[in-house]
Amino acid sequence: MLTAACYEHTPIIGQSHERLAFCEDELLKIGRELSHEVHAWCILPNHYHILVHTDQIAALLHALGRWHGRSSRAWNLEDSTSGRKVWFRVVERAMRSERHFGATINYIHNNPVKHGYVTKWQEWPFSSAPQFIDTFGREYTEKLWNAYPVDRYGETWDK
Repeated sequence: MLTAACYEHTPIIGQSHERLAFCEDELLKIGRELSHEVHAWCILPNHYHILVHTDQIAALLHALGRWHGRSSRAWNLEDSTSGRKVWFRVVERAMRSERHFGATINYIHNNPVKHGYVTKWQEWPFSSAPQFIDTFGREYTEKLWNAYPVDRYGETWDK
């Protein structure tokens, strides 16, 4: 899982619907180019998460860093805030087990609910949640949610 936040959690990504959509498009383009599979993602006004399967983590982190630089420049010009620090950094977390993987999918999809943007996963337009539910079905999605609840996210990843 890769996570990046805007500096000081300022909602720079969320300045507009177009910016959120652009961030989603660019993140998925980079993720798909340098990964075997993109499993889940969520773009929020001040951070994003993407869960990928890759053997090119260094190249992926480098590409994200370059994109962060380009997007910072573009958004600072757009917002007339030259020199503003947009991104803090990208943090990488390797999946340790099937449990960790399942909980991470739930965590990513639940993020817009956790932060109060929507009440249901599928309501947030900048996430893989609606596609995940369509692909795997409501029954499987509920089974995954019950098997790996996010209220215990991080407690037993290595077991």
